[in-house]
Amino acid sequence: MRHLVLGTAGHVDHGKTALIKALTGIDTDRLKEEKERGITIELGFASLKLPSGQTLGIVDVPGHEKFIKNMVAGAAGIDLVMLVIAADEGIMPQTKEHLHICSLLGISKGIVALTKTDIVEKEWLNLVLSETIDFLKGTFLEGSPVIPVSSIKEEGLSELIQALDATTNKIAEKADDGIFRLPVDRIFTMKGFGTVVTGTLLSDHVKTGEEVQILPHNIPARIRGIQVHNQPVEEAWSGQRTAINLQGLEKSAINRGNVLARPQTVWPTQRLDVFVEFLASNSKNLKNRFLVRLHTGTSEIISRIILLDKDELAPGQKGFAQIVLSDKGVVVARDHFVLRSYSPVTTIGGGQIIDPLPQKHKRFNKKIIEDLNLLRKGSLQERISVILERTGFTGISLQRLAFRLGVKAKKIKESLEILRSDKKAFLLDNDDTMIISAHFFNQLEEIIIKNVMEYHRKNPLKEGIFKEELKVSMGDDISPKLFNMVLDSLNKKGSIARNRDNVRLAKHQVELAGDLGSLRRDIAGIYNEAGLTPSSLKEVLNRFSNRRAKAQSIIDLMLKEGDLIKINEELCFSRKSLENLQNNYTEMLIKDGKATPASFKELTGLSRKYIIPLMEYFDMKKLTVRVDDHRVLRKKV
Repeated sequence: MRHLVLGTAGHVDHGKTALIKALTGIDTDRLKEEKERGITIELGFASLKLPSGQTLGIVDVPGHEKFIKNMVAGAAGIDLVMLVIAADEGIMPQTKEHLHICSLLGISKGIVALTKTDIVEKEWLNLVLSETIDFLKGTFLEGSPVIPVSSIKEEGLSELIQALDATTNKIAEKADDGIFRLPVDRIFTMKGFGTVVTGTLLSDHVKTGEEVQILPHNIPARIRGIQVHNQPVEEAWSGQRTAINLQGLEKSAINRGNVLARPQTVWPTQRLDVFVEFLASNSKNLKNRFLVRLHTGTSEIISRIILLDKDELAPGQKGFAQIVLSDKGVVVARDHFVLRSYSPVTTIGGGQIIDPLPQKHKRFNKKIIEDLNLLRKGSLQERISVILERTGFTGISLQRLAFRLGVKAKKIKESLEILRSDKKAFLLDNDDTMIISAHFFNQLEEIIIKNVMEYHRKNPLKEGIFKEELKVSMGDDISPKLFNMVLDSLNKKGSIARNRDNVRLAKHQVELAGDLGSLRRDIAGIYNEAGLTPSSLKEVLNRFSNRRAKAQSIIDLMLKEGDLIKINEELCFSRKSLENLQNNYTEMLIKDGKATPASFKELTGLSRKYIIPLMEYFDMKKLTVRVDDHRVLRKKV
């Protein structure tokens, strides 16, 4: 069975609380001050069992203009409204304001109760009834039942209950984003239990024993117990008025406006992309950067509205805007909000959140407006593509996508599969389901190709760039996982060639143009002429003092290609000289069975400066092995 919440609305002293007591037997005025003054100040709660078996949670809201922010907090999460109009007074200022607020919060169903019928004449009642029907024209309550009632004489109550029952059957199933959220509207302590918070569960469900966070301050807590309609339950569901007992948490740590959520499913924000409606009842235009009071869930935050596609909004106009919050807010995409002016405090508009975590935008930017239109009205795939583009090279997790789209993760997965099969998105991490747009993946491929090409231009004698050096050149936004994934993609396409530590363009070859070719010939000549008695590497480089860096690069290249062989930090030999020596050394070892420094000197005529390094080189090359003071062949030839 669906879980629905009924909210009251209407002017102060029009009999909302008395009517709820007549319907349910519950007095929702709990405070001493409320009873003394005879008006509702704080939110009150009750429940009503309908003939169909449906149980309605009821939120009784204050009617006085001073407590409108409490009324807005109570309206968060309600499914239908009961607009209460006293027959002796008729339509009053808060009647209109409450109806506007309900409309702005996306409420689309309800009924009207004409109260205090016992104190007016029939003719007057008929006049108020007619005025009420006229007043409702053009609102979401047009054509809704208008039921005359008397809470004192208990007249019209059964008709009211029947009308409520019939209206609940017309309420469509609410879209559920699948993200557990409970905006806190009350906090109190119970002896033996500790801290309890209440609110309307906006989405998904929650169980006893679960870990939660109190946002926006990320306070961890565990659910000790849950009550729905004053009955303990193991689990509460979307739409239910819920009381949650939090373990090990002081009452002072929580405030109205805080939100309970599962860890890493909702992220606090101080900037919102919104579609805003400026009420036709306003007498002045809404100017850019106007200071407002933002009401979302059960919170009120002083904010500034930045109009993105207009300089001003005239009464009745709508448009895109960014709202910059003075403190962190907790919302999800597609949540509704109400705007009230800073001073004097009146309801001026509201709307729907399009992106709860955007970057700062430039005003009158055509691309930004196109993206906002897609986020508001586009298909799920189009909306996913916009958010992926907004997250750039960083990518985004499935949980953050659900938060920024206001759509269940399961539904997002289905659209992501289509985007992936069409090569419009890439999955970076199966475990965390990290996604990046194809646009940025392809752009990163182009950047890598460009950076490697530039490296080849600046370092013509080097085969390629070290992978870590290439990664540093990409900046901090690129994760190692994404970097390696793009390298693998380019490698498979044949655009680059890579080994464990080196990256180069696939078609790149070292070409010695201009004086580099003659420089290589000069260095090769030096080592070929020296044979087995070359100068030290430092001495060779000193011969090219004005071109030392180029000479070093040429030697590095010759070592890499094998034309030179380095046997220690100081000595290099031409390959041909070492190959000839190896052949002669091998023949001697086969003939004599062993070699000593003395016999090696007899073979080569070299001094100890070269004999010891060369004998150690052949040991390292695994041609020979040292036994006591002599060498023997490692393997029989």
